[in-house]
Amino acid sequence: MADNNAVDEREARIDFVEFPARSSEELARSRDFFGAVFGWQYQMWGEDYADTRRGGVGSGINADPSHRPAQPLVVIYSADLKGARSRVIGAGGRITRDVFSFPGGRRFHFTDPAGNELAVWSDR
Repeated sequence: MADNNAVDEREARIDFVEFPARSSEELARSRDFFGAVFGWQYQMWGEDYADTRRGGVGSGINADPSHRPAQPLVVIYSADLKGARSRVIGAGGRITRDVFSFPGGRRFHFTDPAGNELAVWSDR
């Protein structure tokens, strides 16, 4: 029998922070910087994306010009992506990037009423 407690413990918690980079070269410099300073190790996903789980809260560096954030992006986990999207809209948030797939799951981006951009992701 599967234990769903691990998923339930992540629900609605900040799970990931994504840092922007303006190019794959800048991504490499940032990756090398965090590796030298904190010992973080990265998994590369093509030339434009790297992520780590060695920094406590997971983090990534995004140099993909089609969807890199303007500022560091806080990513919140939800087992119910569709429900989270509906709640964001219902509470006055604005969807800035609709649900899309990536290696490991799906997510969407939104802004809160103050204009802060965040994302919600799910592995379901």
